[in-house]
Amino acid sequence: MSDKKKRVYRALVDGATEGLSDKALFEFVHERVPKVSSKNIVRASLLALSDPDIKDGNILHTIYALAIKHRLDSGHEDDGDEEEAPVAEAASKPTPPAAKRSKAKAKPETQPDA
Repeated sequence: MSDKKKRVYRALVDGATEGLSDKALFEFVHERVPKVSSKNIVRASLLALSDPDIKDGNILHTIYALAIKHRLDSGHEDDGDEEEAPVAEAASKPTPPAAKRSKAKAKPETQPDA
């Protein structure tokens, strides 16, 4: 495990233990690890789930709420410390239309009585 991930994880746990959440927790982590990215927060938060020492559900909930927010928020820039496939490029391509099913039996059109 990288040293940065450990520092982010420790900051998340310490901040959540102190009762911080949402923006206050992010600022606490950012103060301790200035180059933290959303990706780092999400990955470090996964460590909390596997940590047998964390038994308080409120701490886990707070950490995961922040991780989910950062995972879904595209406004946060990644620091680029790890290589990734360009997701934005794939998302900008239009999806092909679904194949239309042909109707086995078409209903005949009825003409109004004259």
